[in-house]
Amino acid sequence: MPRQMMSPSTMLTLPISEDRDHILGPPNAPVTLVEYGDFECPYCGQAYWVLKELEAQMGDQTRMVFRHFPLTQIHPHAGRAAEAAEAAGAQGRFWEMHDMLYENQDALDDYDLVGYAQALGLDVRRFRAELLTGVYAPRVREDFLSGIRSGVNGTPTFFINGRRHDGPWDLDSLMAAIEPEIMKRSVKGGGRTGEQRTKARKIQVRQAPER
Repeated sequence: MPRQMMSPSTMLTLPISEDRDHILGPPNAPVTLVEYGDFECPYCGQAYWVLKELEAQMGDQTRMVFRHFPLTQIHPHAGRAAEAAEAAGAQGRFWEMHDMLYENQDALDDYDLVGYAQALGLDVRRFRAELLTGVYAPRVREDFLSGIRSGVNGTPTFFINGRRHDGPWDLDSLMAAIEPEIMKRSVKGGGRTGEQRTKARKIQVRQAPER
């Protein structure tokens, strides 16, 4: 029977790049989780806390990548918030701004964004100027178009090791999708470290059905 090929629309089309992407986690992690997100999307706001817990439980077994997919027709502040994250990233504080935006989704107008920049200790004059002139709008648009090409049509959308995750994104579901990827990389790499094996066992215990 011929091998079934994945549709291009279910695979990540823009490769992850250390030079352009926002990455949290070790480069040799067995699992890379890419999120296409919208800072004003309430579902992304829920997923934010799920990913925080996932990161805490998985440790160095995962690395997180965030790409922008602002749905500006229904979330009018999402585009500017994405540009604010990029402006913060240009000053080395992308993930701090990312967290602040998700934790304050009901306050994303320009005044709020500048306030967050000030709270993070950014060069506020530079931040405000870049925001007002749309310096990072092309970068946000680039992320958005890469999402379209990868089959993203809503937020949040996740890719696990380059393949789109079409299932639920609650903590247990994401961990259940990630564990086989860890096992595959373990077989290819000749085994996991003791710490990785311990974490894997914890995941398996968590997923065990109740008797």
